[in-house]
Amino acid sequence: MPNKVLITGATGMIGGLVLDLCLETSEIKEVISLVRRPSGISHPKLHEIVVKDFLDLASHLENLKNVDLVFYCLGAYTGSGTSEELRRITVDMPAHLAETLILVNAHPTFCLLSGAGADRTEKSRMAFARDKGAIENILSNSDLAAFYSLRPSYIYPVTPRTEPNFSYRLTRSLYPLIRLLGNKHSIPSTDLAAAMVKVGLHGHDTEILENKDILACLN
Repeated sequence: MPNKVLITGATGMIGGLVLDLCLETSEIKEVISLVRRPSGISHPKLHEIVVKDFLDLASHLENLKNVDLVFYCLGAYTGSGTSEELRRITVDMPAHLAETLILVNAHPTFCLLSGAGADRTEKSRMAFARDKGAIENILSNSDLAAFYSLRPSYIYPVTPRTEPNFSYRLTRSLYPLIRLLGNKHSIPSTDLAAAMVKVGLHGHDTEILENKDILACLN
């Protein structure tokens, strides 16, 4: 049973749902949340840390000791920054977190919110696919207790939100049709978060979970 869980991206859609589940379950005793801005959430189990630079965690080493489980949900939408900025968020930040945890002798289970199409050959023409594949390779080869990468396809926001761009607004409107395509193509946000927590707590027989695998592990 993990005594100490670390979450990144808890102010985002999936990270927020993962945080709620971690705070609710008796299987988790302490939650460290690394955020870029305060969430306003207060809970006896929660220790929220505002981090100015996720590539400089030196001042937070004491809080990173004895972490048993990581849910890495921090990310950025394609098109929301330059390719260099997106790679920094997608690859450099989670890699640095894993390195730092190992530095303080924490060897946690690491659950990464990746994405469909991640390319572990790192040869895709799409930067998103290359970057997701790159961080999967780095974490898979790190000295972690276990590594799991969840690769959802379209994530349907169960709680309505302001969509970041036209493409997301269009996809949300088409969700009833996308659902008809089967379990390879979409997943509700609440199911993704529940599966992520379940895999983190109890493990899985494969390192990579595609969309259909994520849904299946809830059955």
